[in-house]
Amino acid sequence: MNDAEEKPVDFVRKIVAEDIANNKNEGRVHTRFPPEPNGYLHLGHAKSICLNFGLAKENGGKCNLRFDDTNPEKEDNEFVESIREDVRWLGFEWDHEFFASDYFDQLYDWAVQLIKNGKAYVCDQTVEEVREYRGGWNKEGKNSPFRDRSVEENLDLFERMKNGEFGDGAKTLRAKIDMNADNMNLRDPAMYRIRHASHHRTGDKWCIYPNYDWAHGQSDSLEGVTHSVCTLEFENHRPLYDWYVEQLGIHHPQQIEFAKLVISHTMMSKRKLTELVQGGYVEGWDDPRMPTLSALRRRGVPAEALRSFCERVGITKFNSMTDLALLNLCIRDVLNKSTDRMMVVLDPIKVVIENYAEGESEIRNVVNNPEAEPKTTREMKFGREIYIERSDFMEDAPKKFFRLTVGGEVRLRFAYFLKCNDVIKDDSGQIVELRCTYDPETAGGKAPDGRKVKGTIHWVSAEEAIDAEVRLYDVLFENEDSSDVPEGVDWKDLINPNALQTVQAKIEKALIDAKPGEQFQFVRNGYFCVDSKDSQPGKPVFNRTVTLKDAWAKAKKK
Repeated sequence: MNDAEEKPVDFVRKIVAEDIANNKNEGRVHTRFPPEPNGYLHLGHAKSICLNFGLAKENGGKCNLRFDDTNPEKEDNEFVESIREDVRWLGFEWDHEFFASDYFDQLYDWAVQLIKNGKAYVCDQTVEEVREYRGGWNKEGKNSPFRDRSVEENLDLFERMKNGEFGDGAKTLRAKIDMNADNMNLRDPAMYRIRHASHHRTGDKWCIYPNYDWAHGQSDSLEGVTHSVCTLEFENHRPLYDWYVEQLGIHHPQQIEFAKLVISHTMMSKRKLTELVQGGYVEGWDDPRMPTLSALRRRGVPAEALRSFCERVGITKFNSMTDLALLNLCIRDVLNKSTDRMMVVLDPIKVVIENYAEGESEIRNVVNNPEAEPKTTREMKFGREIYIERSDFMEDAPKKFFRLTVGGEVRLRFAYFLKCNDVIKDDSGQIVELRCTYDPETAGGKAPDGRKVKGTIHWVSAEEAIDAEVRLYDVLFENEDSSDVPEGVDWKDLINPNALQTVQAKIEKALIDAKPGEQFQFVRNGYFCVDSKDSQPGKPVFNRTVTLKDAWAKAKKK
């Protein structure tokens, strides 16, 4: 059995396959990805993008990109452009691009049709009154006192709403369904509300705007969508979706709901992400601590890894939390194959090799990536003075510390055995320099006398090392479920204070001309990329994409 045969088929794909087999919609598959342009796309959207575009591609169908732009106060062309960029970066291209605002005239005409059919009316109730009259899950609703207005009066009032005669919130157009329906969405839902706000595409043409439920299904219908795939929170909206298209007698797409993506240590509420940006808790929508696609791209996460992650998570009908470790695993799987191994010292301490001749040096040829074919190499200079990680040395080391210590020996990667003889401290007692000797007979990491060392550490040449800013990113929220906020606690107080640590590192010379977005493995430290925003020619800034091992999984085991 090959991989394709072993791959499980999710319930959405089974529904689509059955529809094709039954020649429903003439065997067509037409999906859409319909984000609202009121913010940047995040990880949750990636799952929807992969599913909708994937369904179309797998079945020779089409997928539209449609912007659900029915809330003029919150939407902006900046978000439209970012959404286009994110979808393309993730590896997909839409067949057609539409906006809900493309259909404003048709939606208005259809609303008039429902009024004429006695299926919609203009209501003067306030938001509070509507809420009171609607009742509750175990409480009957009451009809609005304006529910029995005549068709003529409703047509007149609705036109005057469109013409701007009434203030914001003064009136709504509501569907006339059933104020005692078990499904609260069917208790005379609002179709239009008054908003005297300029729209990013239609300007001031409209001062009434359709609600999501009124615009969405009809937009799907107009575009010929066959399978309207959305997340589970819209399951209770499906009867309303169906009611509207049935009342209008138009093409009826099938709405299918799946579980949205929830990831540990990750906040994906667009409202709260907006609050983080506007409150200055992060440095913008593309801050690498954010779960937005633009932030992940800047952080160095490969689009291939996100697609793999969405595939591994799968499509189900049940909400559950996915461990962040799975995403990190997918990232490592991709970067391990594609990135060169570079030596970078994040917290440097100087080493002077006293028995290495002053002024002398040698060139070591090192393999860039042992996983890649064909294998390539680069040159690194080795000399009397080098830098190593401060954490790779302990003056008074415990028994199982296998790195460098006074009197102990360690292997330098691609070089020699190194022995520490003494330490130099400043006036405060801080170690500032190690005095060591090397064994010239151990070139390549082996001793001719057969002696063994357990530790291998990395280094950079002090002569050629370049200072560079390295940003160590971690989870933005320490608690596993970022939505589980204890009573009396502000959710923003749960932000991880160590989500970003900036260090001045020593990088090897080969990294000085690294291009924005270029990715590397820093030996023993993780995967990093060149920041696309703050890097300058000859002054790269590096962002940590992911550690080599999952620190949070390790912490949970303790």
